[in-house]
Amino acid sequence: MSAAQARAAEPGARWTWLAATVVVLCFIVNGIDGANVFAVSYLAPVVARDWSLSAGVLGMVFSSLLAGMGVGGLFLAPLADRFGRRRMVLVSLLLMAAGMILTGLSHGVVGFAIARAVVGLGIGTVLACMTALVYEFAPAKSRSAAVGLLQAGYPIAAAASGFATAWAVQHYSWRAILLFSGFCTLAFFPVVYALLPESMGFLLHAQPRGALGRINKIRKQLGALPLAALPARVDEGPKRSHFVELLGSEMRRNTLLLWCAIFCGFVVLYAVISWIPRLAIEAGLNTSAGIVAGAVYNGGAFAGTTALSLLTGRAKLQRLIFGFLVSAAVCLVVFGLIPAWAPLVLAVAFLIGVTLQGGFNGIYPLSTQVYPLRVRSSGIGSAIGIGRVGAILGPLITGYMLDTHAPLVVVFLVLAAPAVITAMCCMAIRLRAEDIPA
Repeated sequence: MSAAQARAAEPGARWTWLAATVVVLCFIVNGIDGANVFAVSYLAPVVARDWSLSAGVLGMVFSSLLAGMGVGGLFLAPLADRFGRRRMVLVSLLLMAAGMILTGLSHGVVGFAIARAVVGLGIGTVLACMTALVYEFAPAKSRSAAVGLLQAGYPIAAAASGFATAWAVQHYSWRAILLFSGFCTLAFFPVVYALLPESMGFLLHAQPRGALGRINKIRKQLGALPLAALPARVDEGPKRSHFVELLGSEMRRNTLLLWCAIFCGFVVLYAVISWIPRLAIEAGLNTSAGIVAGAVYNGGAFAGTTALSLLTGRAKLQRLIFGFLVSAAVCLVVFGLIPAWAPLVLAVAFLIGVTLQGGFNGIYPLSTQVYPLRVRSSGIGSAIGIGRVGAILGPLITGYMLDTHAPLVVVFLVLAAPAVITAMCCMAIRLRAEDIPA
């Protein structure tokens, strides 16, 4: 992107209704993601009992969702740099809705896993697109906080859906709960279609038909003067694979560090997300209390994500991530050592949510400061896609350890190690000078 394009794409120094609308819409969509991801985690004990499934088979079902996320992040999210962030958010919502409805209608493990993979395609695609959109619309000094706030939608909706599921599972079938979630996702599609704008950065860079009119409409809503004409397009030479560009000499170091950070972070994050109800039951709680433990974890995740977002203006983001994740490693080990007393188990589950999810969600605003706009969705999407391999391994490894009756403290020691590696990788990333907050 040229300097003229960059200046034209700047959202301004103050919050506007349009910028706030973008953040709120993306916050809600991310909340839908969280509810859809955790729906099966909360219902796993019920589905396992209904179909007589082992922990290992459940681990494969969890991993099908994550495989879909990986494919979405690697191959669909980069399309946002070519076709637009808004369009891919809408496609993602349709994929999530269809996948949840198909999950509720499935009558076998294979169909269930395929349906979850479709949900994953949407989630893996939408996160990179929303992260880029929020970053581009938020005022410069609030960008990291805004992207962090976006991530808070995921755990708060997951927590709320956990408490709702704990009630609903006593009155309705697991199929009805999944179908309800799918139709709620579909119902939000027209709202996003009507209210979510395209990013000015994409319109200025790609300059599709009608770009000037769309840009000036957005600029008017942002309180900026209209453009008389589009800035000249920059000839960037022949199109290269986004992998080639991301691994070029300019970006290679940061790309590899970011991939490693998200890979290791996803190993521990999705092991905990997928198995927290079962792990709480292993720690001595009953089934209903195990579901509540998952909701309590997500309450902590919301608190931690919000806290990290608020702290970004007072401390260096990389140091915050490091502190949160190292604390998460300590909390994980403590969880494996504490006695089976419900209040204590729930309290530590809350602290794991605060430190683990809060610290990991700081990686998303960090990733926006790694890549220039022209490859931002590709860079974030590819990192998330590569990281999903770790998200697949985490539940599988945990399921294997549970099936072989490994001591709970050993399970959590294994999960604590990648949290520390993630913290170290984030500290080693070198931010682009123009994106470091003043």
